[in-house]
Amino acid sequence: MSLLLVRHGETALNVARVLQPPDTPLSDTGLQQAALLARRIAAMRPAAIVSSPLPRAWQTAAAIAQVTGLAVQALDTLQERHFGSLRGQPYDQLGFDPLKMAEAPPGGGESLATFHARAAEALATLAEQQRQLDGPLVVVTHGLVLRAWLDHQLQVPAALALAGPLGNTALTVCAAVPPHTAELVNCTAHLVGNSRHASGSLVGG
Repeated sequence: MSLLLVRHGETALNVARVLQPPDTPLSDTGLQQAALLARRIAAMRPAAIVSSPLPRAWQTAAAIAQVTGLAVQALDTLQERHFGSLRGQPYDQLGFDPLKMAEAPPGGGESLATFHARAAEALATLAEQQRQLDGPLVVVTHGLVLRAWLDHQLQVPAALALAGPLGNTALTVCAAVPPHTAELVNCTAHLVGNSRHASGSLVGG
């Protein structure tokens, strides 16, 4: 069985390249993207939905729930990396790349090592949950969580190697059992033909 890994829909702060506070909601474009994704996911007959509780992920998961009739379960370890007092600041004005900083950001942020450990814990929890299901498990989370999995937890064939940024509502499909081999990476085919596509920004995922 599979894990259907989803990045949330677009937010206004994705477009503005701002490190997002936790309460950031989807934009109108993000809501439209989530609705398109939901129809695609429904055709894959998922058995359950798990989501980060942050609004931008939860709203994306809610769109999938509405189409599939499944309830959404929250998993705190799926939240985006905590950037402390850097949240709310424009990415391009910081003078450094906060996404690559190893140390914990000021104001209670997470170090990169702590964040990666949390992401690994989340994937292990999801794999265990999927083993109890009779169908795919939908997982709605954030850009940096997905990037951590792709870089450190998933086995990604060379032909599927991530060549650019992760798109909003991008779908990645992997096996639920280790080594979590990916069969689809960063796919936004459901947005093709839509008036606006995903921003692709990883800022504040």
